[in-house]
Formats: sequence, structure tokens, C-alpha cells
Amino acid sequence: MIEIFNFLFGQYSTYDTLDIVLEIVAVIFGFLSVWYSKQNNIWVFPTGMISTSIFVYLLLKWGLLGDMMINGYYFIMSVYGWYIWTRKVDATHVTPISKTTLKEHFLSFLIFIGTLFFVYVVYNYFDKWTSWVAYVDSLTTAIFFVGMWLMAKRKIENWIYWIIGDIISIPLYFYKGFTFTSLQYFGFTFIAIFGYLAWRKHLNNNPAT
Repeated sequence: MIEIFNFLFGQYSTYDTLDIVLEIVAVIFGFLSVWYSKQNNIWVFPTGMISTSIFVYLLLKWGLLGDMMINGYYFIMSVYGWYIWTRKVDATHVTPISKTTLKEHFLSFLIFIGTLFFVYVVYNYFDKWTSWVAYVDSLTTAIFFVGMWLMAKRKIENWIYWIIGDIISIPLYFYKGFTFTSLQYFGFTFIAIFGYLAWRKHLNNNPAT
């Protein structure tokens, strides 16, 4: 049992206590954010903003630029999403859950490619192409950028991007030495699957949207 504990959490012996506490708090609010998203609840955004704010600080301190950019982008898109989700499309209805249009699929592709290029430039500037992790970081950054944009627009396909990105992030964060964050993405994967099913049920019950 001790060996398993050391395998999972041994890396934290060199971390500041404050950083460990902050990571746990960020993980808790991250779970709340994804859960509220599954529930189609506006609280997805304020809880997400708390989580991403903490992670921006921690990831900047740890020198993980790709992950920091993801969380900084999440914060900005949370502000945008908060507006979109509460914007009334008529006198009584706010922006509904809907399927991604052909134009939005094309924009998603452009966001994906643009993100890869942006991360490439940033990593080149800071000389971060030092291991295979950097390349996987680039991929997950692009995936999550698209997923967050689609979630802000209340598109059901956002869950597909989250599921793919979460699955990749589980071993990635464990390899980086952030077990709590790895466990967070493990939980995120299941919530994202149920989130997709819940949103699809909502669409089936509300075909007009």
C-alpha cells in the first residue's frame, strides 16, 4: 500500500504545501464546473473560472506553458460562454443546446490548426521542444481550444472533444507528476460521456432547438 501511495503521490514530497492545496482546490472546482456543464447549468462558468485562475498561476510557476495557455483560454472563453448562455434569443428563451453547423465545423477546424501553429511559435520562442510531451501538449491544447469554444456556444459536439482530450490527458499529467490533476481528467472523462448523453437526450426531447 505504501509503495502504491509513493508511486502515485511521491512526487509531491518536493512541492510547496500551498501549491498542493491550490491544486486540490482547483481540481475540486474543475469537477464542479464539468458537472454543472453536464447539468446544462450556468454555474459551469464561475466554478470553471476559479479553477482555471488557480491553474494558470500553478502552471506558470511550474513552467508548463501549453497547459497554462489552455487554462488562460478557458478563463476567457468562460466569460464569453457566460454571456452566450444567458443571452436571450427572444423575449423568453436563452441560447439553446444545438448541433454544430457546417460553418461551425469549419471554424472548429481553423481553431484547431490555428492553435497548433500558435503553440508551435510559442514553444519555439521559449525553446520548449525538449521532449515528446511538448508535442502531445500541442495536440491537447488544440483539442481543448475547440471543445471550449463549442461549449461556450452550447454545441453538443463539445463533449466529443472533451472526451478525446481528457483520455489523452490522464496519462500525460501523471507522467508530468501531477497525480491529482491526472485523477481529475479521469473523472472528467466519465462526466463528459454522461454529459454528451444528457445533452443528446435534451436535443431529442426538444427537436425544435
